[in-house]
Amino acid sequence: MGLLFCHNTVQFVLSFLIIALLALQTCADKEPHEDSKEDISIEHGKSSKEIKGTVAPMNDLGFAHAFLASLSVIIVSELGDKTFFIAAIMAMRHSRVVVFSGAILALIIMTCISVLFGWVTVIIPRVYTYWISTALFAAFGLKMLKEGYSMSPNEGQEEFEEVQSDLKKQEDEEKEKETTQLLDEEAGGSSVQKPLSLRQRISGYIPKVFLQALTLTFLAEWGDRSQLATIILAAREDIFGVMLGGVLGHGLCTGLAVLGGRMIAQKISVKTVTLVGGVVFLIFAVSALFFDPES
Repeated sequence: MGLLFCHNTVQFVLSFLIIALLALQTCADKEPHEDSKEDISIEHGKSSKEIKGTVAPMNDLGFAHAFLASLSVIIVSELGDKTFFIAAIMAMRHSRVVVFSGAILALIIMTCISVLFGWVTVIIPRVYTYWISTALFAAFGLKMLKEGYSMSPNEGQEEFEEVQSDLKKQEDEEKEKETTQLLDEEAGGSSVQKPLSLRQRISGYIPKVFLQALTLTFLAEWGDRSQLATIILAAREDIFGVMLGGVLGHGLCTGLAVLGGRMIAQKISVKTVTLVGGVVFLIFAVSALFFDPES
């Protein structure tokens, strides 16, 4: 899990730096055109009242487009993903409500962080972030199509078994650690009681399974494709629509995972979901051509 976190972190940082560097590079061309933009705004000052009448419908359209884009992207990215299988496997061994609560809290936190990262790019002219994000969406779509085409039909089952093995290994290590601590305490005598660690104190108030689901989901999601997609969407779309769509998408996928468990993992075709996801990414990239970047 530590190697996965490091790999996802590197992927996330590199992708975010690419977005920032490309946008800042194109931003240098903006200043010479400031005067012309001011002249245009003065010449069209008389029509400002007419434009105001169309602001509300455009805002509504922007929210709906952001919501649908975020919801669709999250669903096709998360079905059959590592976080999906983590929730499914843990729900087979522990309380579904506790597992769902821990996993969805981690995903909500991650969605808020991703939207915040995307919102920070408002300091960059919208036209640049709009077209750069569109290009990245197209690149993600093509990459997913390539990955889906090369996947084996049993990819979902293999991923499920891999996550199951990782979780079992982690649980065995924790049990061994707890046993070692008990033996050390018995050998040292009960006269001196060691102070409780922060983790032990928290575990006294919050279920251990909840913390495990939250931690594992957060680490698996960090730097994942769905997080990068959320950042890109937040940079170009209505942030409230992106946030609501993302949270709802995560809730639906996590709910399916904890309710269906192994059955869904065996029935789901990760290959098909990945191919469909690639098409969805390309559709939203193409749809950007029909919207005004400044609207």
